Amino acid sequence: MRKYSLFIKATLLFTFLLTIQIFATFSICAVDTVTQRVGSAGASCIGAPQIPQGCLILSDVHPGVGVVHTQASYLEGNQDLARGYMNQGDSPQEIVDKVVDNDVQGNPGPRQYGVVDLVDNGRSAGYSGSGCQDYKGHILGKNYAIQGNILLGKEIIDSIESRFLETEGTLADKLMAALQGAKVIGADTRCYNLNKSTISAFLRVAKPNDPDNNLYCDLNVNTTSGSTDPIDVLQGKYDDWLATNITFPHNSNNITNVILRKNYPNPFTRSTTMQYDLTETAYIILKVYNTAGKEIITLVNTKQSPNNYKVKWDGTDHFGKLVIGGVYILKLKTGSYTETRKMLLVR
Repeated sequence: MRKYSLFIKATLLFTFLLTIQIFATFSICAVDTVTQRVGSAGASCIGAPQIPQGCLILSDVHPGVGVVHTQASYLEGNQDLARGYMNQGDSPQEIVDKVVDNDVQGNPGPRQYGVVDLVDNGRSAGYSGSGCQDYKGHILGKNYAIQGNILLGKEIIDSIESRFLETEGTLADKLMAALQGAKVIGADTRCYNLNKSTISAFLRVAKPNDPDNNLYCDLNVNTTSGSTDPIDVLQGKYDDWLATNITFPHNSNNITNVILRKNYPNPFTRSTTMQYDLTETAYIILKVYNTAGKEIITLVNTKQSPNNYKVKWDGTDHFGKLVIGGVYILKLKTGSYTETRKMLLVR
């Protein structure tokens, strides 16, 4: 009986320690005030089976409203508080202040928060308690909040911010690029000896009218083994997701005067070659777009005679500037016919 009692106490103690020591090392929450989409991304050196969802537990996405991240010595009770404050219409700063003041254990020191919403073209707030483990800190922009703890240094969240701001495309594109900015061995210092940045990672984006349990984009890598980096795995999931969410028109009618073949190599690191076969004279337009539909470069825009054509793209835009890694869309147009191909550039 005594051994059983000790076992129960030990189990409860372990559960308690696990509950208060869920650390999410770096994350970003952001909104797009044009499309009214809200999104969330993060990664950490925690994962299944200890935490079945991995660091996804820190993400609280409110479609059409905003996002709350509660991390570093995570407590579900504090996340519930923050969710309630957002549901009642409090501003990001009010949410942070209230959660800090009403910490369910009366100890906000080891907590970290990031909050954004869509009001007034975007508002944000953050908090990094003095009890968070170094390096700790947060960065706020009008439409984003970035926070991290147990980091190699401030350069990790600085890189997340720069990749988010410099990436063109959708909110999902920008959040995925932001995580890539932190893919550094030991970004979460606990993962340094594992030769990777983190163990788990997630990316979530909601359209304004999405149900809470069925978001437009909801991707999670709850754990990875060995030196496999979860951000790489998440990137693969994201690329697959993009393949089913391309919005360019595609004419399925069979025509005989042009055949657009797959580019090679694909994925590619420096350049890729496109090939199309033309069986009769036609005016050909061949362009590259990003996943947001923005034109990157025109490769062909001329009338051509029947022949087999090869065109190389070196991963640059109209100005000769190298574009960032990611998914791009090759679009061929002749008359009313349009054909597209997905390409993956790896930097």
